[in-house]
Amino acid sequence: MAGKLFGTDGVRGVANVFPMTAEFAFRLALALSSLVATQKKRVAIGKDTRISGDMLESALVAGFTSMGVDVIKMGVVPTPLLTAQVHNLDVDMAVMITASHNPYYDNGLKLVDGQGNKFSDAKTAELEKLLTSDVTFEHSKEAIGRVFEDGKSIPAYMDNARSVAPNFNALKGLRVVLDCANGAFSKIMPQIFKDLGAGVITLFDTPDGYNINKDCGSQHTEKMQEVVKNTTAQLGIAVDGDGDRIIICDENGNRIDGDQIIAFLATYLKEENLLKGNAVVATIWSNLGLEKYLHTLGIDYYRSAVGERYVIEKMLEVGSNLGGEESGHMVLSDYAKTGDALLTGLIISLGLIKSSKKMSEIFPLFEKCPCLISNLKFKSPEEVDIAFSSPIVNQTIDEARAQIEGQGSIIVRKSGTEPMIKVRVEGEDNELVTKISNKIVAEIEKYR
Repeated sequence: MAGKLFGTDGVRGVANVFPMTAEFAFRLALALSSLVATQKKRVAIGKDTRISGDMLESALVAGFTSMGVDVIKMGVVPTPLLTAQVHNLDVDMAVMITASHNPYYDNGLKLVDGQGNKFSDAKTAELEKLLTSDVTFEHSKEAIGRVFEDGKSIPAYMDNARSVAPNFNALKGLRVVLDCANGAFSKIMPQIFKDLGAGVITLFDTPDGYNINKDCGSQHTEKMQEVVKNTTAQLGIAVDGDGDRIIICDENGNRIDGDQIIAFLATYLKEENLLKGNAVVATIWSNLGLEKYLHTLGIDYYRSAVGERYVIEKMLEVGSNLGGEESGHMVLSDYAKTGDALLTGLIISLGLIKSSKKMSEIFPLFEKCPCLISNLKFKSPEEVDIAFSSPIVNQTIDEARAQIEGQGSIIVRKSGTEPMIKVRVEGEDNELVTKISNKIVAEIEKYR
């Protein structure tokens, strides 16, 4: 098991290719049974709709039960539902089987504790050390776990979602297009919007194991935008396969940037006296224009490292109940433990109705500073490491940072979910931003 297993959001890869194999999932369950599931000796497992979920779930169940740990199978559930409801299941921890926005042939394992919080870096490092060791896990004929089906979490989550609105007619008059990505929110999200009085046009809500995120969802919003534009809908909402990411568009089909969503949520919560700590958290990836806008509202602004987990950690540190990522993860901690596309969509809809305006009359809330983002995909993580550690590449980056110092920023990072290097150059001078970005990208591309 050479190489780092855990990224910013668990383990991820191609199904049936290490580490997304049944063998690895089985050994992971053994390690978790020894390291984490030691008090209540109960774990919960959820999954999204991709075909390999059953295989990985079965391997995890076998591993846990062979170590005397009981398993509660939650079935197909969104990640935010699992993190919100797991504390009611009296377990040591939970595993969410999902590759979020990735294609069906990928899968992943997200690990959360018994309170719905994602594992810390320290915990995953400890786990990785155990997984890569030669330790043999002891089994006992007296200690064999049982498997239970969970039938309470989905109804409880839906009740909580409906309670976000002041009444069951709160969305009356709203017409919305919902792209469910053929994922875990396919049945839940349209039902909640209908229950609250909205007129709903539903897209991509028939998962078959292979069509999750396929030409739909948060990464492929073209169909949603087209339908919104050609109907009387006021907005469109697209989620990803496990429901922790949201993308929206206005009534004209124009896609709204994630930073603009953060700005809208901050404005609405501020006006409603619901913004705790008078603070908002975003990542180093968010546009400088967002920071300037929030400061005009008198809101404190904090940046975290890229990754939802780091946003949440910073939110706890500064006492904020709103954080997000430009990519579409929005954390409203009064309602959810992690990014929740359904709850975020509900809050946006309530704010839109309150404004009595069209989406196009609200957005954009601020003008973005010039920023170029390049996603350079490689064939393998090993190729990424070679390029990322290249002395020439790093020298180019250092020289570029010296050139833009005081006028902008440069971020070059490895993706935590796929073999990719992300390059982000931001500044107030568009010509300088373009020149520097092109130079860094050209040097990295020599290694592709």
